[in-house]
Amino acid sequence: MGRVQANKAHKTRFSSKSSRNIHRTSLKDKARIAKSEGNVGKGARAARIQHNKMVREQKRVALLKEKRAMSGSSSPPRVIVLFGLSASADLDSLAKDLLRLLSGEDAGGVPSTVSSPEYKMRVTVLKAPHGDLKACMEMAKVADVITFVASASSSCEDTGSYYIDSFGNQCLSVFRSIGLPSTVVFIRDLPLDMKKRHEFKKMCISSLTPEFPEDCKFYSADTKDELHKFMWLFKGQRLGAPHWRNQRPYLMAQKVDIVNDDQNPGKSTLLLTGYLRARSLSVNQLVHVSGVGDFQLSKIEVIKDPLPLNARKDHGAMDSDEVHEVEVIKSLDPDPMKQEAFLVENVPDPLAGEQTWPTEEEMAEAERAHEQKKLKKRSLPRGTSEYQAAWIVDDSDVEYSESDGDDDNGMVLDEEENGGAAQEGHNDLYYDNDQASLNLRDSEEETEVDSMMMDGDNLTKEQIKDELQKIKEAHAEDEEFPDEVDTPLDVPARRRFAKYRGLKSFRTSSWDPKESLPPEYARIFAFDNFKRTQKHVLAKALEMEQSDRDDCIPAGTYVRLHVREVPTGVATGLCDLVKKLPIVACGLLQHESKMSVLHFSIKKHDSYSAPIKSKEELIFHVGFRQFVARPIFSTDNMNSDKHKMERFLHAGRFCVASIYAPISFPPLPLIALKHVEEGSAPAVVAVGSLKSVDPDRIILKKIILTGYPQRVSKLKASVRYMFHNPEDVRWFKPVEVWTKCGRRGRVKEPVGTHGAMKCVLNGVLQQHDTVCMSLYKRAYPKWPEHRFPIADA
Repeated sequence: MGRVQANKAHKTRFSSKSSRNIHRTSLKDKARIAKSEGNVGKGARAARIQHNKMVREQKRVALLKEKRAMSGSSSPPRVIVLFGLSASADLDSLAKDLLRLLSGEDAGGVPSTVSSPEYKMRVTVLKAPHGDLKACMEMAKVADVITFVASASSSCEDTGSYYIDSFGNQCLSVFRSIGLPSTVVFIRDLPLDMKKRHEFKKMCISSLTPEFPEDCKFYSADTKDELHKFMWLFKGQRLGAPHWRNQRPYLMAQKVDIVNDDQNPGKSTLLLTGYLRARSLSVNQLVHVSGVGDFQLSKIEVIKDPLPLNARKDHGAMDSDEVHEVEVIKSLDPDPMKQEAFLVENVPDPLAGEQTWPTEEEMAEAERAHEQKKLKKRSLPRGTSEYQAAWIVDDSDVEYSESDGDDDNGMVLDEEENGGAAQEGHNDLYYDNDQASLNLRDSEEETEVDSMMMDGDNLTKEQIKDELQKIKEAHAEDEEFPDEVDTPLDVPARRRFAKYRGLKSFRTSSWDPKESLPPEYARIFAFDNFKRTQKHVLAKALEMEQSDRDDCIPAGTYVRLHVREVPTGVATGLCDLVKKLPIVACGLLQHESKMSVLHFSIKKHDSYSAPIKSKEELIFHVGFRQFVARPIFSTDNMNSDKHKMERFLHAGRFCVASIYAPISFPPLPLIALKHVEEGSAPAVVAVGSLKSVDPDRIILKKIILTGYPQRVSKLKASVRYMFHNPEDVRWFKPVEVWTKCGRRGRVKEPVGTHGAMKCVLNGVLQQHDTVCMSLYKRAYPKWPEHRFPIADA
């Protein structure tokens, strides 16, 4: 019987015109359920259009305001810094030509500020001294435009470029790390012949273009017409500045004076006169004087501008020595209720953790308990003193016996599962006389001496050379065998490494950030939520900038700051130093005077080849601030809350440098300097940026104890030279061991009397392999002995 064909039925939903409209809503029902004319979609579109229009209008207004602020009559003079790319660049003649062009007459002293009615702008011209790195850095921080001067006739064979020498290359890299403002390049000393002139200029531009930003312009600067062309374009140019510089008010002092303070002997009031820039400054704010420290203000005086834009011709130039008449327009005094307190360190209360004095009833009850304890018979190990017996818990006296004395595991091991201590064995309290006399103070010694350099005053040249050679050898050894240390022969390992512990997993095992903190942590401040605090502080500063407050001075005003309680010797030194480099005072945000633990992302500078050891004294330039610090270096683990300490700052990779320093809010650039030789200029050793402020960041110092197989039998092996007595083997028994060929295992028991031990591994151990044990302890930065470079000098 054949199969019957069954065809699929036709779909009749849209088979006729009438059925096509069945699913549609009727016009009557549509009118009933339709949305109103003011529907959400239409209103949202209109709101979106209105919002975009408002944003465009706000940007246009902000741009016009910025343009008026930069080029208006109330704007501060633009700072042009002339920097020679090589020693052959003649900056003196260029500065005279610029000042002559702007003022219409010969300019006197330099640095000088000039008002030009022709260009409708005011300009301050600074010359960066070639070879003085510190002065060049300070000028680059305040520059509105850096003019790099190249000599077409120069040839620098020590570098890859014909027009930039080694110092020019070093400064260029430092300027990039600080943050370049607007930049231009002047090409000088071109030949008079037009054809050769064009060829030389083309060669120079081709050679220098890769070294500068894409928007950098190149100008010939030999004649007055060429300088006039630059100034005319410079007049309408919108200048760029690093973001960190626009977050705080600052003043570049054009005049520095001191007034002795009769009430405080040894202290003076420092008078800094100049134009206020970037933001408004409150008289209640704290200020930082570069290289000197943080201070409070006793007064701010608004002075009549000595160089108005529409001044007469005979008042077109200003030099600090020529201004004698000072007219004070108004004066602001701080409000004691609103002035920010000058708080640097937290003052710890040594009795904060103490209990109240016991009552007579409590003391009598304690006496009775003590008498009952004396009558009770206790089972104690041999050699236990009365003081040691007082620490033994009563409940454990009966349970333990001397027969358990072989299982002594005193080492702490953090477990991966629960983060607690590993099983410590059943007889931690029973150790021999050596263990009973274990002194934790001996463990304060570092695996490597904290500072291999002794006091420089007591060393001869030969001793200094020997110390430097030792540091170089330690640096090379750290690169070849990182973290490996030798167990000392004369000190028990359980005493030498008493502060170290084992970790089951570096990534997942827990470590309490509040455990066993050093005394310095009682002197610092910490935030519950640093990012939230930073957002609040910056919003408060912006609100102060936008509101018209009586205690604030707007940017662009010519003022005199009265900085109080400055050491007299330091203030006198600043009066001489202002002739060589700019003295900058910047306003501090809230909390920025308090000490905490700062972390910087840092990289070793290419021009510095000597080793940089952890806890070595460096000078940190962070924005406008300068301070002395002794950092420790560590890795930056993205997937863990623990970070491994590095003994040296190695070249070619980024590390995190942690220091005790005043709080600062990122973003801020970092330039680290170091005095290589006594009396010499500091050298750039590292560059970087501020990463965070976090005292709870855990930095672990890792050491690796190594031993060598003596006998191997399948999965068991006898290992020697890791320890030198059996008590040390029992102490470190809970810690896992591993080999350089990838085996893992544990310590089973000591063998003999010379520190050999039996290990059980997860595979057969090769005879040439090395057995290792990793131990960790938390590391902290060193508290600086002195804080500010100029003040301490």
